[in-house]
Amino acid sequence: MDIALSFTSDESNLISACLRKERWAQKVLYEEHYPKMMGVCLRYAGNQDEALDIMHEGFIKVFKNLHRYEPGTSLNSWIRRIMVNTAIDYYRKMVRRRTEDIETAYNVSSDDADALAQLTEQEILQAIQELSPAYRAVFNLYILEGYSHKEIAEALNITESTSRSNLVKARTKLQDALLRKNSLGANATDVTMK
Repeated sequence: MDIALSFTSDESNLISACLRKERWAQKVLYEEHYPKMMGVCLRYAGNQDEALDIMHEGFIKVFKNLHRYEPGTSLNSWIRRIMVNTAIDYYRKMVRRRTEDIETAYNVSSDDADALAQLTEQEILQAIQELSPAYRAVFNLYILEGYSHKEIAEALNITESTSRSNLVKARTKLQDALLRKNSLGANATDVTMK
């Protein structure tokens, strides 16, 4: 039996129902937060299946720990933090840690400032997913989540210099991939215009 919540029901009633393990409430909470959390998980995963694994594991943690949620704080932010931590746990389980030497990292800049604007969100996400798991994790944690290199080093069990090196390399590889995609798109446009 499907039960729909009216818009007048508030978050605390939904959370209370989830704490009582009422399936309809869990479904509503899951469906309300699925789109944003899937986006978070996709940035950390190598593909759609990995993202689903991370997200489902994250929601299991959400439901197991919902009693720890403090009313009055942002539920979305609380769930997002669990998803990020689940992605970190996934990374730890699935990837052998490689130490990269900071001295091989280079700063890279592009003269084509608007190349990124010509790409779709899906093309950018695909380029991030093509990064190695180590580079992808550091890139997401530093650039998108705002972690410091010290926090990343502690979370991923690597050194701060490895975190910095992996970030520089991730940016370089991402930039190369995006410029390549942009060039391919521009070449396709040139061919169709001739």
